[in-house]
Amino acid sequence: MSQTGDSIPYDELVQGALKGVVRRVLADVAARGLPGAHHFYIAFKTKAPGVAIPPRLAEKYPDEMTIVLQHRFWNLQVDDDAFAVDLSFNQRRERLHIPFAALIGFVDPSVRFALQFQEQEAEAALPTARSLVPEMADAAEDSPASPSPAAKDDAAGNATGNAKAGDGNVVALDTFRKRPS
Repeated sequence: MSQTGDSIPYDELVQGALKGVVRRVLADVAARGLPGAHHFYIAFKTKAPGVAIPPRLAEKYPDEMTIVLQHRFWNLQVDDDAFAVDLSFNQRRERLHIPFAALIGFVDPSVRFALQFQEQEAEAALPTARSLVPEMADAAEDSPASPSPAAKDDAAGNATGNAKAGDGNVVALDTFRKRPS
């Protein structure tokens, strides 16, 4: 916790607590498997410290990548600072190591649950969330929408990133917050 002057960094504390939720959920899935229809979209910065992905994926997704944990993932391991998982890309099993500090989003569309994380170096910017669950975007009637970069690993369906332009929406998190009466 980096406290500057007379202020408590609540934003950093909340971000850490929310990443703890992701850590706990992934640890439970590693121990027991995915329950019911649950599945996860996990977005992360590919150049963040500690991220280890195969070079061909780093080249294809130079800034960010979204992985899907649903049917075809193996050897999920979770520790205090990171998780590692094997995923299939173009019929090749690849190991990814992702620190929780690199996360920028976590979505479980089966229960319409989503978390958006601020980037450490861009904390002053307005937090935005890419809508990975289309029906959640419908709830944001007054939210300005604009195209968001996205790409899909066509062969495996396990990754999205910014390699190609897609039809995503950018939604301000303020849309989902309670407004004062």
